[in-house]
Amino acid sequence: MKITVLSGGVGGARFARGLRALVPTAGITVIANTGDDMWLHGVRVCPDLDTLMYTLGDAVHEEQGWGRRDESRRTSDDLAAYGLGWEWFTLGDLDLATHLARTELLRGGLPLSQVTARLAERWAPGVTLLPMTDDEVETHVLTADGRDLHFEEWWVRHRAALPAARFVQTNLATATPAPGVLAAIADADVVVVPPSNPVVSVGTILAIPGIRDALRTTAAPVVGISPMIGGAPVRGMADACLTAIGVETSALAVARHYGRRPDGVLDAWLVDDRDADAAHALESEGWAAGSANTLMTDVPTTARIAADALALVGALP
Repeated sequence: MKITVLSGGVGGARFARGLRALVPTAGITVIANTGDDMWLHGVRVCPDLDTLMYTLGDAVHEEQGWGRRDESRRTSDDLAAYGLGWEWFTLGDLDLATHLARTELLRGGLPLSQVTARLAERWAPGVTLLPMTDDEVETHVLTADGRDLHFEEWWVRHRAALPAARFVQTNLATATPAPGVLAAIADADVVVVPPSNPVVSVGTILAIPGIRDALRTTAAPVVGISPMIGGAPVRGMADACLTAIGVETSALAVARHYGRRPDGVLDAWLVDDRDADAAHALESEGWAAGSANTLMTDVPTTARIAADALALVGALP
């Protein structure tokens, strides 16, 4: 069985871990958002790729959902003593080793997809991990008061409190899917859109030329899990992102934002029990839809959520 997942950071990583526990013999490919990537202190930081590697490699800081367990920050503290670095975005010492390794390999001429495969060898994630593109695509936020901020500054430093006028992804028009991405979608038995940010995580993946069309035309069913529960994001500030593009923060609105094939990208949508009315509404519109407890509290619970999603499209092994 071949399963392809389109993933952002924490939510997508936790879902992929549960999916792997549910179907350990499946060939799982995770296509990761790289629109949050940035250059910092001369090294290339890929937040979502790293969160996926650490989570699936059993090295993540479980409480915060990102970064390394048992991390320290001596290097960042010493940079601060020189008056350098950003207080709002510190690189842990262990995490910095990952970024240094990635940067050395990139500067040696390897594309990001090959670098990712090389780094993932250490963590044995049990999935094939692919960046959405080998090109440098970075998300910027144009705020209502006229500022142009890298997404991470808007998200981490300002906690998305500055109203966003729009999001701009640099180099998007000329970016191409990384090797293996389109094949992973075309050859899948099922494609899953996990509960990741629909605007700047999954939305950025879909914006890479060719990926949205691949989802519309794949023979595999495409099922999504709502990142909203009871009209609020499960995690983070996705509501601020949705507001910026004029989409209501609700399970129903996000499903309609993705759209149903052939015009959209989904065949089915799983919502939380608290949003069961949304599932009923989508069913009346011809969707395969259902509700369950979708709060990913631990791996067994997340595996059950994955099972509920796959059952919607008859894809359980």
